[in-house]
Amino acid sequence: MRAETLSNVETIRKSLSLLGQRMDLETAPHRLEEFNAMIENPDLWNDPAKAQKLMRERQAILDQLSTYQLIETGLRDNTDLIELGEAEGDTEIVIEAEDALRALLELARGKELEALLNGEADGNDTFLEVNAGAGGTESCDWASMLARMYVRWAEKKGYKVELQSMSDGEEAGIKSAAYKISGPNAYGWLKSESGVHRLVRISPYDSAARRHTSFSSVWVYPVVDDNIEIDIPDRDIRIDTYRSSGAGGQHVNTTDSAVRITHLPTNIVVTSSMKSQHQNRDACMVALRARLYQLELDKRNAAINAAHENKGDAGWGNQIRSYVLQPYQMVKDLRTGVETSDSQGVLDGDLDKFMAATLAMDVAGKSRAEANAEG
Repeated sequence: MRAETLSNVETIRKSLSLLGQRMDLETAPHRLEEFNAMIENPDLWNDPAKAQKLMRERQAILDQLSTYQLIETGLRDNTDLIELGEAEGDTEIVIEAEDALRALLELARGKELEALLNGEADGNDTFLEVNAGAGGTESCDWASMLARMYVRWAEKKGYKVELQSMSDGEEAGIKSAAYKISGPNAYGWLKSESGVHRLVRISPYDSAARRHTSFSSVWVYPVVDDNIEIDIPDRDIRIDTYRSSGAGGQHVNTTDSAVRITHLPTNIVVTSSMKSQHQNRDACMVALRARLYQLELDKRNAAINAAHENKGDAGWGNQIRSYVLQPYQMVKDLRTGVETSDSQGVLDGDLDKFMAATLAMDVAGKSRAEANAEG
């Protein structure tokens, strides 16, 4: 085999080993049998939320086993084909099998990263908020670009995106927007995006065509499962209603149906501006429970998340990523050092490389923290 092929085979084998360890390959079939027995119980469906959660967990195990077997079988079959092709001098078979191994390598790398999403809430749906920071109209325009970027990313993943609320900028862009993003591991992937994002470009709003620096902040927190109890006494919240300030079309409300809930002990504020006031109250309470749950997660994982607690104000010195559009093209994550000159691709939702690097860094940090604690 060629050196590249041997390297690919070895890398796939290592990925398989890690996947097997993280999914606990020995016990996974037994857990699947237990889930199959539980779903055959007709009483299970008396509690739809519990039943749906069980079905999601069962499907996750099925997907893990299926992927492991697919990679294992593909590795074996294609290495056998390469050896056969080399023995018989059939170059075409060798090339096809090598191409298949390259595709298998990409699949294994992606699944290896997904296997790292094993945090308490990583598998949950997520809320994502974008808020304009320092920079006036420029910042509002930048916030709208960020919101579009995350919507594009989510759509490419096949996730469901629901707009919860939006406040328009005075001249352009948005002051803030909140989304609910639903799909497998939505929170696990997006949690690394919390922080301040910095844009450098020639301003389209400056008649002198000067270069401007703008900031906007992103906040990501998980949707809380129904089986997780977050107690919120009525005395701890203030509920205000107001008229939505959307620019037109679907975002306009003609009555005071939008809802703002303030959690007094923490000063957390959540908003929703859909059509129904009742729907908005429910959406706000779901978001508030998620925010409070995120606070609890942060407390329990303070050592691991210390690098992400430096978000601060949306301005100089607090950014996690820089997007430079002029005088050159460069997007660089300031935590991991990952960068690309394809700034348009990033703004169109190509974010996986940044998320993957941060995820790997967090896992390494967690391992060090656990090792230090044991020591």
